[in-house]
Amino acid sequence: MSVLPAKVIVNPVAGASSTRRKWPIISRLLDRVGLPFDFEYTEGVGHAIELARIAASDGYRYLVAVGGDGTVNEVANGILHSTNASTTSLGIVSTGTGSDFIRSVGISRDYAAACSALTGSRRLSIDVGVVEYQSKGQTLERFFINTAGVGFDAAVVKETERLPKYFGGTIPYVAGVLRTLLTYKNKPVVVKVGDEVENYRVLNVTVANGGYMGGGMHIAPQAEMGDSLLDVVVIGDMGKLEVLKKFPTVYKGTHINHPKVTMKKGTDINIESSEAVMVYADGELLGECPASFRVLPGALSLVV
Repeated sequence: MSVLPAKVIVNPVAGASSTRRKWPIISRLLDRVGLPFDFEYTEGVGHAIELARIAASDGYRYLVAVGGDGTVNEVANGILHSTNASTTSLGIVSTGTGSDFIRSVGISRDYAAACSALTGSRRLSIDVGVVEYQSKGQTLERFFINTAGVGFDAAVVKETERLPKYFGGTIPYVAGVLRTLLTYKNKPVVVKVGDEVENYRVLNVTVANGGYMGGGMHIAPQAEMGDSLLDVVVIGDMGKLEVLKKFPTVYKGTHINHPKVTMKKGTDINIESSEAVMVYADGELLGECPASFRVLPGALSLVV
């Protein structure tokens, strides 16, 4: 029986719509390193999930995501929803604006290096998070591989989605932070980690599998993708001026030393609120609380 080539799923609008013009270069690099592949373009939000699910279920054992963190999340979700999740590997060529997942896992942003790694034999089994949330009266689930959470960051994601997609890196996120700060109010939440229940008034709660988010923020510096645990970073009742003053420390990971920041680790996390609190995962706005998060140890094979 012949072995199918890799299925490459390309999001042409990733990276401020620059991936369409970058793809011919990446395609030639893939040919140069000797990776046989088929490819398909995504056509909208959620399309990569379906393309990946079909490809993995049809026998492709190697899927490559070309795009940003949202594209990687969707391809991972497609693999995990397929009938062959345990025998399908994910490779990544990152062309996105934030590229936080590859920071967390150590994949190069250089296209030539990333393509070369795709032909190697090294595989890393990483944990996967599952978030359950509310949307339009329904309870839904989504896999996440990097970070999820509730509160301010979800509001920033919503605001960032409305901004022009001209810039990469930290610029869109920082702009979203500044605009969100103008009107955002901290939220009362009940956070349950395992059997431990705490009441907080919070700016944000991050549930992290990987360490980075927001274009380079080291939000969870103690997070490890293979420890079978999720890191919970609770940023408490900070005022607007305090947030602005301490914001640069998040990029260094030293924010965890602030007295209003609480760190926890667990396998099952539940968050409820008496107010409307938004939920996000891997940079995508999903819905609202109540939300629950759990870890699936070693559920995804990653080519590194």
